[in-house]
Amino acid sequence: MNVFQKRSRNETGVTPVDTVEESKAPSKPARRILLLLAHPSLERSEANRPMADAVVDIDGITQIDLYAEYPDFQIDIDREQQRLLEHDVIIFQHPLYWYSTPAILKEWQDLVLEHGFAYGSRGTALHGKIFFSALTAGGIEAAYRAEGYNHFRIRELLYPLEQTAVLCGMTYLPPFALFGSRTVVEEGRIGRHVGDWVRVLEALRDDRLDIATAQSLPRLNNDLNTILEEA
Repeated sequence: MNVFQKRSRNETGVTPVDTVEESKAPSKPARRILLLLAHPSLERSEANRPMADAVVDIDGITQIDLYAEYPDFQIDIDREQQRLLEHDVIIFQHPLYWYSTPAILKEWQDLVLEHGFAYGSRGTALHGKIFFSALTAGGIEAAYRAEGYNHFRIRELLYPLEQTAVLCGMTYLPPFALFGSRTVVEEGRIGRHVGDWVRVLEALRDDRLDIATAQSLPRLNNDLNTILEEA
């Protein structure tokens, strides 16, 4: 602890010594995180809502509820592009709808990721930024494999997003995925999932997440102890 001594003379001429803690300037986040939340009925969500609530007061994170911000789907392209420029990590948080994102995230991609901004010979605005999805799926994890009823692994179903990241020059990470979201509360799993979510976000913000190792995983929260350096 850094301290300094503050001296003052009292009425008897004695100079007491007061120990005062030196104030420290708040540290600047290593990375700024933009969390684009897309859930058309967030108030009814048993997984996405507690995830969203848990990060409201975390420094370095900007959370945007797209359905609340654009209820008519009239997305402000300039504002969204400026948000991208101001952040280092871009995250789509959403339920898995028909093996993809909710409609507003597709609309957001179609409008905001313009040629000359996000891709093309002069479209370098997103180069070097980190991108991934934080998704919730109703089915169990075993359903998302070749022999399961969904036939594909969750990362394979997100190949369009992965290729979007590649085209835009971003670093792609596997999804932070929750399976069996319909029963997550009654089975008592939501608390741990939310806790892991906060750990990942804070580690990304503070540059304590092993990007190279994470890229090889089927999902980001496969084994957090292998990719996170604790604070």
